[in-house]
Amino acid sequence: MNNQSRPTNRAILLLLGLLLPATIALTSARADDSAMATTRQFVDQALHILGDKQTPTAQRQQQLRQLLEPRFDFKEMSRSTLGYHWKTLSAQQRDDFADVFKNFIEAAYLNKINSYAGQQVQFDREASLGTGYAQVFTKIVQAGKAPIPVNYLLEQTPSGWKVYDVTVDNISIIANYRNQFNRILNDQGFDQLVADLKAKQQQLSLTS
Repeated sequence: MNNQSRPTNRAILLLLGLLLPATIALTSARADDSAMATTRQFVDQALHILGDKQTPTAQRQQQLRQLLEPRFDFKEMSRSTLGYHWKTLSAQQRDDFADVFKNFIEAAYLNKINSYAGQQVQFDREASLGTGYAQVFTKIVQAGKAPIPVNYLLEQTPSGWKVYDVTVDNISIIANYRNQFNRILNDQGFDQLVADLKAKQQQLSLTS
């Protein structure tokens, strides 16, 4: 991807929201299936992996990949990032893009595995967005800096709550990528977008 279409640092921060925090005043996990409980559990598990500096990076990356995949709705995220372009794609193109987008997002996460430096997350509240949808409000707390609001949007699926978007300072990761992808699709087409994402994913994998 060229400099104009490359994901911004803010987009990467959005991605890091679920991987960088340690929980503040964490109480015993409740035996419920709420969006809040699901997000807390995910963060706890990610924190345990990130803090295990004795385990080789490649092994921790695999552990994080296994943690990430069932908790994100990559098909819905893919559809949202492409906007109206999604309707112009064949079923095979949609499946192909969802796979490429998933691999790209995972690479962006895993590339930052060694960036964890003890940041904490404060869970504030959960709000309903309608039947089957919820938003979990959190703040990333960093020493000597203002807290960063990071909110998770989740949908309830047959396999549990899944993240379909993340926002920081009211900026959505989906909207961020939609703007970038729309420019490429309009100027260069679907095949070029897929090629750019594959190249970026390979670059991230090589530098992780």
